[in-house]
Amino acid sequence: MAVFRYKMQGILDIKEKLENKAKQEFAEANMRLDAEKKKLDEFHARKVYYMQEGVKLRTELIDVRKIRENKMAVLKMDEYIADQMKQVARAAKVVEKARAALQELMQERKAHEKLKENAFEEFMREELAAESKEIDQLTSYTYGQKLMEEHSMKSS
Repeated sequence: MAVFRYKMQGILDIKEKLENKAKQEFAEANMRLDAEKKKLDEFHARKVYYMQEGVKLRTELIDVRKIRENKMAVLKMDEYIADQMKQVARAAKVVEKARAALQELMQERKAHEKLKENAFEEFMREELAAESKEIDQLTSYTYGQKLMEEHSMKSS
């Protein structure tokens, strides 16, 4: 029996490598997005802390300098939060691009795997047909030999 060799195996191998690379890039993009979200959460927590501190400063002996510093810290945290929200949005776009690229590569690989399956099925049909033909030839030869033996026995 012949050995099945898929003529586009090299392309399928490349598609699998590209898909694995896209999976890595997608995972890395997700990790960056998670890091940016964590940083944003930390900024929110710091803002809450500064706001609580501001309330505390206003209830104690009034120190105008500390209250101004606290207000500036809250405003600065608002700036950091706004900037960080932009970073999170950018990271989310990168994740979405990586997801789309991964999906496309997965579809391409699946299409090539389907082509390989179809090629293998065709190979198996051809092998079965060849095997059937061989069996028919062998049967015909055996039957012909048997007839010749019977004919030579009758002639003798």
